Amino acid sequence: MSTEQGADAQPHAVADTVSSVVRQWQAVRPDVDTAPMEIIGRINRCAALLQQAEDAPLRRAGLTRPEFDLLGTLRRTGRELTPGDLARETFASGAAVTKRLKLLQERGFVARRPDTRDRRVSQLSLTDEGRALVDEVLPRQLAYEASVLAGLAGGRENELAALLGELLLQLEGRLGGGRA
Repeated sequence: MSTEQGADAQPHAVADTVSSVVRQWQAVRPDVDTAPMEIIGRINRCAALLQQAEDAPLRRAGLTRPEFDLLGTLRRTGRELTPGDLARETFASGAAVTKRLKLLQERGFVARRPDTRDRRVSQLSLTDEGRALVDEVLPRQLAYEASVLAGLAGGRENELAALLGELLLQLEGRLGGGRA
């Protein structure tokens, strides 16, 4: 950014991958408004990069993010949940949840018991080992995530969180992605 731009410069006027894509589209299709790409493209790119990083503390604990999400959901709700409850809470398919739960149960982190009212349904809870693992990994994972965000200029994490929260509420309302 040149000094002539000064105060008029947009905070996102950085030469990132998305700005390059937007410039290319503007060159070949100047009639198309690429403004949404500047937000959605960056959200998607950030998500992809964060996914590639594989959450170092989780990886060291031998967990994937989706596995930790299941364990964390059981921990934070503090009650037994069905596989369907977990699928809704974690926005995962029933098949994916079933596969992950099987692995977590084999590793001794999740206990399964038949529901007393409907034996076709399982009630799931953390084992002592599962609870200890979540309690050990969570602070390290949050510290890792804080270090990822540490580069935001001027400590603008709260502003970004609020803006993303607004977008999420709109999307959940419009696209039906809200939790039941």
